Amino acid sequence: MRKVSVTGIGMTKFGKHEASLKSLAVSACRAALNDASNPKVDAIYVGNFLGGQLAGQEIIGSILARELGLGAIPATKTEGACASGGIAFRQAYHMVAAGIHDTVLVVGVEKMTHAPTNLVTQAINSAMDNDSNEGISGLTFPGFFGVVANRYMYEYGASEEHLAMVALKNREYAMNNPKAQFRKETSIEEILNARSITAPLGLFHCSPITDGAAAVIITAGEKGIKVLASGQASGPPLMQDIPDLLRIEAIQESGRQAYEQSGLGPDDIDVVELHDCFAMTEIIAIEDLGLFEKGMGWHALDQGLTKHGGKVPINTSGGLLSRGHPIGATGISQIVQIISQLRGHAVNQVEGAKIGLAQNLGGTGAFSTVHIFEGSGV
Repeated sequence: MRKVSVTGIGMTKFGKHEASLKSLAVSACRAALNDASNPKVDAIYVGNFLGGQLAGQEIIGSILARELGLGAIPATKTEGACASGGIAFRQAYHMVAAGIHDTVLVVGVEKMTHAPTNLVTQAINSAMDNDSNEGISGLTFPGFFGVVANRYMYEYGASEEHLAMVALKNREYAMNNPKAQFRKETSIEEILNARSITAPLGLFHCSPITDGAAAVIITAGEKGIKVLASGQASGPPLMQDIPDLLRIEAIQESGRQAYEQSGLGPDDIDVVELHDCFAMTEIIAIEDLGLFEKGMGWHALDQGLTKHGGKVPINTSGGLLSRGHPIGATGISQIVQIISQLRGHAVNQVEGAKIGLAQNLGGTGAFSTVHIFEGSGV
């Protein structure tokens, strides 16, 4: 397989936009193309989950190819719930690595804030197995991760304050990110006293409804930030089929694949963007990726090991909790932040960052992608 690099990045501000799904995607794509010095693009891959349901727009890949003047290139949309962007990147990466294409544009996009909350919730719940007793019972994603959080606290002795520490850390990072949705200062007390969503998860523990787009250019060769590995795995979409609620098998397996491909391990990673759809999910993910031992993630928070000056800074963009979570765009926005870190000019720059990891989750563990990147460590 050929070497593959990321040579261009682009991203809109995340939050509430009047712009359409197409306009958001076009803006991010043009920024990425300009950043890569406008190369000839051989194909486009789009990560999108709810375009048909919420924006009334499918065939977004073909629309973007036309709007951007890319000609009659192949255009593909991928859907994997919240992992749609990560899967789109992985598909494009393999097409370049295999020699099918030399340069590919990958974009993730979602338009959500214009729709009523109940409609958005209904649409998001299509990422569950609704032909099941769990679907009939009305299980939601906050409900699932609320159960996980309660179980984790029971098993390992963590407290609601540790969940609040995740939300606070990510808000503090987002305050420096001009493209983040939530940049207002907060406190542990405000987070703990916020409106309950599903105990023990409150308002600050849950990722918001968001509009936005992010794009990257990937190219054969080693001219940009090198892609060292691409892992993907699936897991049970039903809570009742999960053997251990405190492990997400798809994260563990996709991480194992990526470490094996890159010849690296958790201790080699300098900076991470991972899927904190809920505060509890970040704690599970840092353990499942091997960054900290199982059951010790909350201790890492206590000791400040997941931020600057600790073992490995996590979600320096602000994460889904504060950067925002436009579902199809999330996986690509994580990669944009990692590439910026490895270029040496990210918001909340980690000094000397050379190896970065991006992990994107779909559903309650139905999908996970893990990508590892290498820069020069400047």
